[in-house]
Amino acid sequence: MVLDGLDHLATAVSVIGDGDREPAIVLPGGPCRDPEYLADLAGIGDSRPLIVMHPRGTVSSGGLSRGWWTDAQDVGNLTRALGLDSVDVIAHSAGTRLALAAATQYPGLVRSMLLITPPASWLSMSESDSAALAESQGDPFIAEAFRSMLVDEPTSEREFQDSLRRHAPAGYAKWGDREKAHAKVGAMNWEAATTWFNDIPADVVARIAAADLPPTLVIGGDQDLLTGVQPVREYAEVVGAEVAFIRECGHYPWIEQPEAFAALAGRWLSGRGAAAQ
Repeated sequence: MVLDGLDHLATAVSVIGDGDREPAIVLPGGPCRDPEYLADLAGIGDSRPLIVMHPRGTVSSGGLSRGWWTDAQDVGNLTRALGLDSVDVIAHSAGTRLALAAATQYPGLVRSMLLITPPASWLSMSESDSAALAESQGDPFIAEAFRSMLVDEPTSEREFQDSLRRHAPAGYAKWGDREKAHAKVGAMNWEAATTWFNDIPADVVARIAAADLPPTLVIGGDQDLLTGVQPVREYAEVVGAEVAFIRECGHYPWIEQPEAFAALAGRWLSGRGAAAQ
């Protein structure tokens, strides 16, 4: 797919996959992490192109986020630039906040959502069960990474980058060569990550919970220390979503369990879009 006519947007875009079916939009996490960490999303774009929006604050888009609630405007701008009235949205981690913001503020814009390993406690108000998960894994590198997450509070770019390296093992169910290589992909910076949370309405949880949200599938990892498990279940209830957990999986299912992820996400993607209606 040639992305003609999109150079006027405030955010950069890239494409995963090809095909002549209607595209879906992908919102990466981080927040404001360079989308190369998504790789090819386990090949789910082979039959339907995925347009990856590079949020404000990423290296390719530049600038800084105006806060994820306001940045939902960029999802609408991209949808219209693609010549679509509504769109299916795939979002990972912090990007799921952006997906919810777009679906809540602009009814009809988001036709359906696939939310992958969403941070959950902020919306479900659930107590995290991540500590118990960390103990059950039995990997000292992952356990130490999780403990550092609980105490680290970076206040500079250098401290932020150091903390990312310390925390990296906690994003995975196992800390092997594949996971170590993936953890090095996708740059983030401290200022962009912090401005992502600026100017969020005080009643944002109530707004989302009261919204008429589109059909949604939530995919979680049963060993995801960054989200927990029970909070994700309750998050799915709040947004009225189906939920599926992938076994022996952390925060990046397309890397850790690509076949299981492709089966779930590919089935969802093939059943959506104007051509499937």
